[in-house]
Amino acid sequence: MKTLLLVPLVLLAACPALGAETPHTPTAVVAQAVEAADSFIATLNDAQRKAVRFDFSDDEQRRRWSNLPAGMYPRNGLRWGDLNQQQRDAAMQLFSATLSPRGVQQVIDNMQGDEVLKQQGGGGRADFGADAYYLSILGTPSADTPWMWQFGGHHLAINATLVGDQVTLSPSLTGGQPVDYEVDGRQVRQLAEEEDLSFELIGSLSPDQRQAAILGDHHANMIYGPGKEGAKPKPEGLNAGKLDDRQRELLLSLIEARIGVLNQTHAERAMQAIKQNLAETWFSWYGPTTPGAAATFRVQGPTLLMEYSPQHLGGDDTQHTHAMYRDPANDYGAAWVKQADR
Repeated sequence: MKTLLLVPLVLLAACPALGAETPHTPTAVVAQAVEAADSFIATLNDAQRKAVRFDFSDDEQRRRWSNLPAGMYPRNGLRWGDLNQQQRDAAMQLFSATLSPRGVQQVIDNMQGDEVLKQQGGGGRADFGADAYYLSILGTPSADTPWMWQFGGHHLAINATLVGDQVTLSPSLTGGQPVDYEVDGRQVRQLAEEEDLSFELIGSLSPDQRQAAILGDHHANMIYGPGKEGAKPKPEGLNAGKLDDRQRELLLSLIEARIGVLNQTHAERAMQAIKQNLAETWFSWYGPTTPGAAATFRVQGPTLLMEYSPQHLGGDDTQHTHAMYRDPANDYGAAWVKQADR
């Protein structure tokens, strides 16, 4: 059993109700995101608008994200700790317009977890805590021309690119340190659903399937994180075509647990492409298979790179996790932007 940590109240923005999500048309979802972005920008003063806005073509800013905390990695944009409550609420509306309730909760849980880490004595060059997250907007929010918003800090990088009625979060980083903690009487276990599903899937495999899937007896570090744009991993592990019906459903549920950070409408679009390419999808595992152990899994296919990787820095490896998502064919919506430019 992992240790739960007690932390005083963390001061975050008021969040919209995280109830069941109502599906909308892709056009309606993007329209809501554009409206929310414009409303957020309207709350800013001139200096803040200048700080938060970047050209859509600013590739340096686009790639300025990391699993490292502020202080150890330079970020541009607006710092969460420098926003007033109205501005934070407006930013949360932008997140809610683009992400699912699960995705918004993941953002909150990550920030609160970093506040726990700060209170545990993090320091030095690193700037831990909920205030040390940054928001930026590239391009002009529009239902016609490409634009994106970015929000992130330690163990979080949400890169949402919107092109017409399409939205992608490729690439995006989630994770946390600590993974398990308690805040205001609520027990948090970050990425719990996909961790549990991954162990259920590996546990369902036959000896022959395990032999193909398990590539190492110790968890492996993240390899498709910051700076790995354009990665073309070779197929490795167990091909999804070798799974039975129940195992395929487990694999798809595991993938959806990550894709489902995105709003329901666009997550369903992404899942359709993943299902169509399931015969070219591979599942691999590093580490023990006992539920709750520190283990790495990867799922890769033509439109999917999914990675879950505990990080060994001393202490309990299960309490420091990196989780990456990429669409290797469409990082930052590049394929859609290219089509829009024709």
